[in-house]
Amino acid sequence: MTTTVGTTTTTFDLGPAGALACRECGHQIPLAAEFACAECFGPLEVAYNFGTVRREDIEAGPRSIWRYRRLLPVPSDVDDHPNTQPGCTRLVRADRLAAALGVKRLWVKDDTGNPTHSFKDRVVAVALAAARTLGFTVLACPSTGNLANAVAAAAARAGWQSVVLIPSSLEKAKVLTTAVYDGALIAVDGNYDDVNRLATELAAEHEDWAFVNVNVRPYYAEGSKTLGFEVAEQLGWRLPDQVVVPIASGSQLTKVDKAFRELGELGLVEPAPYRVFGAQATGCSPVSAAFKAGHDVVTPVRPDTIARSLAIGAPADGPYVLDAVQRTGGAVEDVTDDEVVEAIRLLARTEGIFAETAGGVTVATAKKLIANGQLDPDAETVLLITGDGLKTLDAVADRVGPRATVPPQTAAVREALRG
Repeated sequence: MTTTVGTTTTTFDLGPAGALACRECGHQIPLAAEFACAECFGPLEVAYNFGTVRREDIEAGPRSIWRYRRLLPVPSDVDDHPNTQPGCTRLVRADRLAAALGVKRLWVKDDTGNPTHSFKDRVVAVALAAARTLGFTVLACPSTGNLANAVAAAAARAGWQSVVLIPSSLEKAKVLTTAVYDGALIAVDGNYDDVNRLATELAAEHEDWAFVNVNVRPYYAEGSKTLGFEVAEQLGWRLPDQVVVPIASGSQLTKVDKAFRELGELGLVEPAPYRVFGAQATGCSPVSAAFKAGHDVVTPVRPDTIARSLAIGAPADGPYVLDAVQRTGGAVEDVTDDEVVEAIRLLARTEGIFAETAGGVTVATAKKLIANGQLDPDAETVLLITGDGLKTLDAVADRVGPRATVPPQTAAVREALRG
């Protein structure tokens, strides 16, 4: 893509990306580091000029998200540059969890296997590729934790400086697993919405800083599509009947929906109806509240939940989540912190997958949707587990532990097992 400003012409190789388009008014601009429409201030997203994309070309690609590079805003040589190469995580047939929840066919998309153990590695890899092409030199973000890990690691791998802003109340594990990469980690007194506001101001001041979820957000957000692409490919190039997705900003849910639609439009899967469900913690559930009230706008809240990775009180994609769930016949539901912890334990003991609190939100919401009759127990269902439980150990620390402490004697062990 070639952009001309005055007498200067800049060419950006971002693969099939053709322009940025406003999600509200449709106005298009050339590819650039912009995130808001100059006509109506609506959010921008990537518009594509897809050529022919074949299944066999994707299947012959690398075992990472770059197998889908023809469907992403990245240069054709993206895999030649140092990056964390996320993606191709497990899709687990979850029969024991299915039995516990009362559903027939259940899959868990286990994204804990990514380089920094969350789906954020996907979006950051795409953001880094775009930022490199657009001429940035510093990778930055405001974060509730998982994104902080992913940005710090990706910058270290690429040889870039990183600047990461986090709420000062963030879980210690996520602070340590960001600080270890030795970038600039700044804790801010305030919640995520305060941190995000500060990042927006800094992005305007530092032209060489690529804030992945601010000034390069349109490219970053497209990385979430790879979750949808992988689910469809791992199911044998078909779409599931239902998918349950955790909601923070809401971008992941809208992009998984976008991935399913693009696959159908390109003939990579047989177009089929599917339903998208959103999951929130009750202590930060503005999208769920709007859905239940029948509203098309989302009223911000002040977060108060153990699910800190989802604790965004003013979700940028909230209205678009409502559009997606309503269009597909889905729903948005929320669950309490106690339900979250119990769901973490349920997933662990039935499938051997230890999820962070966001995963607990997803599983607990699925359970509630089934009980409410909103999620069809006879339909094939996929749950997205987007982060590792090792990041949120405090959530279960007072609920689990040794069954007993015994002397080194077999009789004592037998007695403990009987108890």
